[in-house]
Amino acid sequence: MNAPQTAAQAMAAAAARLRAAGVPDPARDARVLLAHAARIEASRVTLIAPEDLAPEIAERYEQLIALRAIRVPVSHLIGEREFYGRRFKVSGDVLDPRPETECLIEAALAEPFSRVLDLGLGSGCILVTLLAEQADATGVGVDLSEAACLQASANAVLHRVEPRAEILQSDWFSAVDGRFDLIVSNPPYIALDEMPDLSDEVRGHEPEMALTDGGDGLGAYRILAAQLGGHLAPQGRVFLEIGPTQGAAVSDLLLSAGLKEVRTIQDLDGRDRVVCGRGCDENAS
Repeated sequence: MNAPQTAAQAMAAAAARLRAAGVPDPARDARVLLAHAARIEASRVTLIAPEDLAPEIAERYEQLIALRAIRVPVSHLIGEREFYGRRFKVSGDVLDPRPETECLIEAALAEPFSRVLDLGLGSGCILVTLLAEQADATGVGVDLSEAACLQASANAVLHRVEPRAEILQSDWFSAVDGRFDLIVSNPPYIALDEMPDLSDEVRGHEPEMALTDGGDGLGAYRILAAQLGGHLAPQGRVFLEIGPTQGAAVSDLLLSAGLKEVRTIQDLDGRDRVVCGRGCDENAS
């Protein structure tokens, strides 16, 4: 039998193994996965560093590191990902919530809203966050994937917004009724010829239908722009997450659909990330 290792020794060995496998930020992942194996908060890892790992923890840790070395995302191994200060349950059925999407949240929260529609809601991180931050609002979230709808529903329950959230399986607007003063979406925007450039974590473990439209990456925006008018309240706002090269094309689609005040918002890295616009007055021609 192998001699017992301290938590510090095991973590160092795991980081070296992940580094050799080409995993980005191996020390961070080794730490997070050790905390998960030991069922403690990551901030407490230093407290157990001098201690020998119990055999059951060492075995769990070995399994987690082996999976991470073949690029299974950390979020899938621990079953959650943080977004806008909250933890969301995730799986291979939905896109991981990403920090760049938080700029959509910030922009949407700049004005109050009463009824929000999230198109292609995935994990539900956008809809649930907006409802959690705007306590008197109600919302509808739709996704073509039944598994995504179930994941989003679980997150709505987790963050106690489920009485105000209606989650529907729908092909974009097909099952949606009524009008909304806020419409948001993070649709599949990666062009098919860009897919090979994605990381192994994304390409191999996140749902392809949530990543690409199988074409030029603008297919979803064409559908959304064409149908927004039937569901956007007068003066209602629209926020669409985009790829960093799509700002001009998506802006043109919204302008052609009759939206006004169309502009592009950059993320914290200075890349175009969200295109937004506003609906016209009810009596506008």
